Amino acid sequence: MDAKDRQGEASGLGGPVTRFLRLIRFSHTVFALPFALGAFVVAANGRPSLRTLSLVVICMVLARTAAMLFNRVVDWSLDQRNPRTATRHLLVSKSAALIFLTLSSAGFVFAAAAINWLTLMLAPAALAVIFFYSLTKRFTSATHFFLGLALAIAPVGAWIAQTGHVDLAPLVLGAGVICWVAGFDLIYATQDYDFDRREGIRSLVVKLGIARSLRLAQLLHLGMFAALIAFGIAASLGLFYYSGMPLVAAALFYEHKLTSKLDLAGINRAFFESNAFVSAVFLIAVCLDRLV
Repeated sequence: MDAKDRQGEASGLGGPVTRFLRLIRFSHTVFALPFALGAFVVAANGRPSLRTLSLVVICMVLARTAAMLFNRVVDWSLDQRNPRTATRHLLVSKSAALIFLTLSSAGFVFAAAAINWLTLMLAPAALAVIFFYSLTKRFTSATHFFLGLALAIAPVGAWIAQTGHVDLAPLVLGAGVICWVAGFDLIYATQDYDFDRREGIRSLVVKLGIARSLRLAQLLHLGMFAALIAFGIAASLGLFYYSGMPLVAAALFYEHKLTSKLDLAGINRAFFESNAFVSAVFLIAVCLDRLV
């Protein structure tokens, strides 16, 4: 493909803003953000500060943007060889990605500094953890759990933003997020089974096989559900919160029922719709319990 062909294909991917949002999968922000907001509402006992809430949202968006851009940069050549991700490099240039990576990282640190001293002190460590995930596939097959850890920082960080310290409740919720993310990322990774095996990438799906990986995802989501119940106990949540848990269980069951067919459409639908529903139900249940 020559330069003219590449330019034509890139123009068909939308305008600059649209291409950038596609590059960082901005729509997937709905996965982690509700858990951060839920933890924030609980920590504030239903009376969150609008200023701190705004800063938490800004930190979440900037940290996730920086993490996704770092992932795209370090996997630039690898993504071009994977049929599923082959057009990512057409969305923005590598130099532009590096510029936005620097800006979003700096913006995250400045926003964290505006919250409290502890969030400022922990901001570089948070960036290190979320960046480290993108490197793990080069030396471990447990990369799905590192992704879970990267997203689990969100509810813990939101709790610290409100209270200035760490408690048991956000750690329990963070453990649940690790199980949840590792589970659905295992499901998503089944799409790359052939590519990962061919490229020699350290992949838990390649190591275990697709069938056993899907069973492990089921166990992880059972662990996530148990952690949500434990979070309700640790945070002294009530009936409104627990009333939302059957909906969470139903969404997780639906996700695994779809992925058992191993079709690409089913996996993508399960990945986005089911997991977005889980996080939304969690946030609504928390808000109803604390605000009503």
